[in-house]
Amino acid sequence: MKKFILLFSFLCANYSINAQKVSEPSSERHPEWTKSYPSFRIAGNLYYIGTSDLACYLIVTPKGNILINTGLASSATGIKRNIEKLGFKLSDTKILLNTQAHYDHMGAMSVIKKMTGAKLMINEGDASAAEDGGLSDYSSKGKVRDFEPVQVDRVLHDRDTIRLGGMQLVMLNHPGHTKGSCSYLFDVKDEKRKYRVLIANMPTIVTDENFSDIAAYPNIAKDYTYTLNAMRHLRFDIWLASHASQFGLSDKHKPGNAYNPEAFFDKNGYNQQISDLQKDFDEKMKGDK
Repeated sequence: MKKFILLFSFLCANYSINAQKVSEPSSERHPEWTKSYPSFRIAGNLYYIGTSDLACYLIVTPKGNILINTGLASSATGIKRNIEKLGFKLSDTKILLNTQAHYDHMGAMSVIKKMTGAKLMINEGDASAAEDGGLSDYSSKGKVRDFEPVQVDRVLHDRDTIRLGGMQLVMLNHPGHTKGSCSYLFDVKDEKRKYRVLIANMPTIVTDENFSDIAAYPNIAKDYTYTLNAMRHLRFDIWLASHASQFGLSDKHKPGNAYNPEAFFDKNGYNQQISDLQKDFDEKMKGDK
């Protein structure tokens, strides 16, 4: 344990030096991105370990653990602390996943990969962005590297299955927000029942440009159309998202609350989110004509 702590300190210090070369956009407009939030058990072997808004998830299995998203570059220490407060070890992480290749979800991915030796699995559309620190993301226009580049060990495709310790996660290709934005469907269970869980990457529109003017992503409108339609037809019990604010974490769970998976049963809230995003998309398309 002492050696792991020393390694963690070294890597974090080294990452801070290297990160000076990375132009991570300021999070000052989003204090909730760095505000700590107590980790807790969502359902079965699924846990929330993120900040007040940048959602990170831990899936615990007998063969090691799966970590989904890592928040900002500064989030590594908080993720390690949250995992340990649950009684687990960051060093037991075997698989790293993400929902989109943006700095607010990929920031600490490189340092955590180095610390754990976990395998990083990324959707095909975001694989190049992961490995070049976001330079190839259409919104950067090849000018901004906003997170530390990280090597991809497995490129995922729509409906691919990630397996570990009895868990099977199906990756769903939901492009638009980024070329490789994705969601995950899987089952967890507790002493009472089984739960179908969706960790959704909601297709928010992040560009002010007309879609027709984005030469680096000529299929962006087509991808948004596909994703919005596909997400309407998903079946699940529990839904979560890349940002806690998107699924109303602060309303559904208060720090210290008892274990209550049913608090995250909210198909109406999910449908409303998709409806609102469809309206945003339709408005965007009107201005693109």
